[in-house]
Amino acid sequence: MNNTIRYFKNIANGKIVLWCYLIWYCVTLYYYFDGSLRIWLNSIGISIIIGIALMLSVSNAQQKDHWQTFRLFMMPFCVSSFSSLIKGQGFMLVVPPNTIEQVTSVGACVVFLTFVFCIKKLSRKGLYQ
Repeated sequence: MNNTIRYFKNIANGKIVLWCYLIWYCVTLYYYFDGSLRIWLNSIGISIIIGIALMLSVSNAQQKDHWQTFRLFMMPFCVSSFSSLIKGQGFMLVVPPNTIEQVTSVGACVVFLTFVFCIKKLSRKGLYQ
């Protein structure tokens, strides 16, 4: 648990945004999951092609960041599968058409942001070292 607390205590704002993206994706996946093998194979293929291109664009032989590598392959996978899942579903950009889904997505992000805020606030007060 200490590693998790330490991670969120020191998390940068950019990574907080990435976590919110992941939360939004997961809520959408929950509501619109499609077991079609075609969607997932296409998403994996795009992830491999774009992930390699992204790796080449940021490669640094001196430094290996396995989480960055994971994100560079995961993001194209999520974008591709997200766009396939919401196609024809009435989304406005990335916002679902149903109020319950909107509240769930925004609410899950707010819960996460509150969690991070509390960890950071408590760590400043010396409760988490």
